[in-house]
Formats: sequence, C-alpha cells, structure tokens
Amino acid sequence: MTNVVLLVSDEHNPRYSSTYGHEVVRTPNMDRLAARGTVYENAYCPSPLCVPSRTAFMAGRYTHETQAYNNSKVLERRHPSYGGELAEQGVHTVYVGGGSNLYRDPFALGFSEMLGVRRTGKGLGTHSIQAERPSRKPLMTTTAHGPVEDMYAPEGAHIDDAIDWLQTRGQGLARPWTMTIEINPPHPPYTTEPRYWEMYQGLGDVPACGLEQESAQHPHAQDARDNGRWDFTEELVRQLRQGYFGAVSYVDDQLGRLLDAVDAAGLTEDTVVCYATDHGEMLGKFGMWGKTSMYEDSVRIPLIAAGPGFTPGQRVSTSVSSLDLQAAMFHAVGARRPEAWRGVPLQLIPADDPSRPAFATYHGHNVRGGSFMLRLGEWKLLYHTAAPHQLFNLRDDPEELVNLWADRPDIVGKLERELRAVCDPEAVDRDAAAVRRRQYQEVQVLVDQYGSQTRLVPWEES
Repeated sequence: MTNVVLLVSDEHNPRYSSTYGHEVVRTPNMDRLAARGTVYENAYCPSPLCVPSRTAFMAGRYTHETQAYNNSKVLERRHPSYGGELAEQGVHTVYVGGGSNLYRDPFALGFSEMLGVRRTGKGLGTHSIQAERPSRKPLMTTTAHGPVEDMYAPEGAHIDDAIDWLQTRGQGLARPWTMTIEINPPHPPYTTEPRYWEMYQGLGDVPACGLEQESAQHPHAQDARDNGRWDFTEELVRQLRQGYFGAVSYVDDQLGRLLDAVDAAGLTEDTVVCYATDHGEMLGKFGMWGKTSMYEDSVRIPLIAAGPGFTPGQRVSTSVSSLDLQAAMFHAVGARRPEAWRGVPLQLIPADDPSRPAFATYHGHNVRGGSFMLRLGEWKLLYHTAAPHQLFNLRDDPEELVNLWADRPDIVGKLERELRAVCDPEAVDRDAAAVRRRQYQEVQVLVDQYGSQTRLVPWEES
C-alpha cells in the first residue's frame, strides 16, 4: 500500500534553489528529497497564474478545458476534483491549508478530510478579470520596513496540522491515502521573517538580464510592467530579492519538517513525497515582477518526487507538467483516473525524451491577448494572439534572449503543428474573451444584489 504527501508552495521559481543550481539560495531539504528521489528539470505549470494553474491541477484538465482563465472566481465551475475521484475509489484524501485559489467552494470538492482550509468566496472586483494599463496598483512590498515577525504563523499552523495527522492517523489507516498541503510563501509580499532575512543579509542581488534585452521589449513584457508600475531603485530590487530568497528557505524548512515527520512515523518506505509549486516568479528579470509571463522564470516550476516508483538521485530532462504529477498520485495509490484527464504518471515518463511536448496557456489579467507555450526538446514556441510570436532554443539560450522565430520556419512549423494538435489558439482566445464578458456581467448582477464591488460573496449565497 502506497501513500502520497504533496507540499505545494506558491510562486517558487525553481532557479532559486540549490537543487536547481543557485549559488546563494540554500534549500538543503529540497536537496535531501532529490537525493531520495527524482528531480524534474523541465517541469511546467498549466498556466502562470494562481487560479488557472491550481484549477487545472485539481481538475486534471488544461486551462482552456476548465475555462478558469484568470483569477476571478465569480463564475463557479463544477469540475470534479482529484480529491473527490480518489475518495470515491476508497482512497482517503486529506487537503490542508488551501482552498482560496480554486474554481469552486473547496468544501464541495469531495476530499475525505479538510484541515485549516479557507473558504474565501467569490471576489466581486474586476481587476482580476482584466487589469487596466498602466495600473495604479503599487507593488506588494514591506521591505522598506524590514522583515516581519511571525509572518508565517498561518503556514506553520498548516504544517503542524499535517504533522499531527501523520503521527496520529497516517500510520493507522488500513487504506491508501493522499495528503496535499498548500502554503503561501514565497508569494509576495517580497519580505520574510527576521531569521530568514538575516540568512541573506547583503546577498540580495540584481537580475543579470534587464530592460536592455530584446525579450524585455516584447509587448507582453511591457504589459506585465504596466500592470504594477515596477520602477524600482537598485537598493529596493536587492531588498525584494533578499526577501524572496528568505521566503524560499522558509518553504524548504517546512519541507524538512514534513520529511522528518514521515520518517518518524515509519512511513518512508510506503510513501511518495513530492514538492511542487503552482507557477514561477520573474523576480525582476527583464524588469518584470510576479508571474503572468510565458518566460521560463514564470512558467517553470520545481518538481521533486521520492518514494516507491521514483529512482533515487535521478534527474529527468524530459518536459513534464504538474498534470503529470497529479496523474502520478493516482498511479501511486493504484487508482483509476478519468479518461479525459490530461497527463501521464511521472513514474512512467522516460528520463530523456525530447519528443514529449509540454503545453501551457495564459489568458489572465495583465496582457492584451492570449499566449500559448509549446516546449519540445530544446525548442520553445510562444504563440501570441495579439503580439509577435517567439521561438527560443533553450539549450543554447536558456535565458530566452534571442527570438529565432524568423530564422527557423522549419522548427516554427513543427511546433505550431504540435500546438494545434492540442487546441486551436484563436478559438481558445475567443472563448477566453467570452468568459471575461460573462464574468463582468455576473459581477454586475452580484453588485446590484449585494451592493459592493469590494466584498466577497460566499459560495452558498449564490
């Protein structure tokens, strides 16, 4: 009998970890998990934004299939969840600490057990549907006032709940179980608690690739900068990055606590332990902050899995997705996955298969039109419906500085055929626009009913 423990952080660019080669950011527990299992070097999220990415993972479908295109939750979706599907097959499913960035009331998703899950309701603001450009919204930062005491108290409580469950219930269940724990760091604000701030005192740096790069001038890069007024001094940039480094180390410590708990409970031999995140973070590269971009720093994720079915010390270069991680959970516990769901179990994916594509989309609040990513081997296509397309060779150009779209029509044609085998980009873009229109209409209906565009409407009220 095999079980699964999955820790999911928010907005962790994998490049900021010792496991993925960073020389400053220390992640000894990610390294520890990697030594026990497998590191996926080219893992991608379904969409570089919280609600679309987490919805796709929860529902097992691509973003254009869930129609959760942006961070607005005003239109509730009724997709089945992996927690509910597994529970129906006799797997005990535990969900810890999440629920605020999903397509419906988390308590309607069918998980067997919920610990510290937040029911936030439907936000009636319109900024998450389509942001105005340029934005007047300031960057979320508290670094001007230094680190923040007890900033992660809620996160620590979630990890405490998970550890308590492992110690008191995980050992005694007579059926397989899965536990998904969600925590907020290293998501902004770009600061951290004092001990983690001090770990990187004087080590905050500036991005190597700035506004001088061609890729920084792409219209979607400009859109991202317009949606937050990211115009900072060098000193502030160093502070923001220092805070992010510390937040990553906090997440790593929580992973270590979970690994210790699994070991102490005698569950190590029978439990798959995974670490992932929902999307990445640009962290000032090309002058961009946050996610919402199809560049590697935003769309790539860390993905490490150890336990039954995973080879210790292995590094996989094949492109994978978080949907493959969700499929791996079903494979680990011996459950059947709905046929229409996307992804292949990580345990069954070859370590070096350049013919396996990875796919992602973005139709969120920052940009003027939709974007589609198709990664195939060393090549990466960014197909934009309202901006120039881009093609990068990630083997020769891992920072995505040279657009080869005009130089390699042969590769463009091959990757575009692969893309269109998954979806029709123009049709998806039209659907995303139609969903936005319905969201605006629903917001107005609910504002007329409840009288405020700033409040949350509980799921059960509507």
